[in-house]
Amino acid sequence: MTYLGYLLMAGGLFFFWVSGLGLIRMPDLFTRMHAGTKATTLGSLLVLLGAACLAPAWAPKLLILAVFTLATNPLSASVLARAAHRSGTDTVAMTHDALAERDAAAEPPAPQSPTAEGARA
Repeated sequence: MTYLGYLLMAGGLFFFWVSGLGLIRMPDLFTRMHAGTKATTLGSLLVLLGAACLAPAWAPKLLILAVFTLATNPLSASVLARAAHRSGTDTVAMTHDALAERDAAAEPPAPQSPTAEGARA
């Protein structure tokens, strides 16, 4: 059980590292918030689970911490994203839309109005 606890904690530390890297590398606020929230939530849960494996007597308290982490991290990210969107925070424009050509080809031609057809005849 000790090795499993250390393995889970190492996995949590990996996700914390990925989160930090995402905060540095991502181009705008919204993608940084995604990296900072999702990866740290998973990292926190893995560290708490690893700690529960190492100290089973602490498991009930660690479970309460995990529930609060699951409740507050996504909620706080949602509130921050909403506030940033409402304040008009700039985002990075897409440089290439891979599906734009496919979507343009799939669109049916616009229907002509009946009055325009009657005017021609």
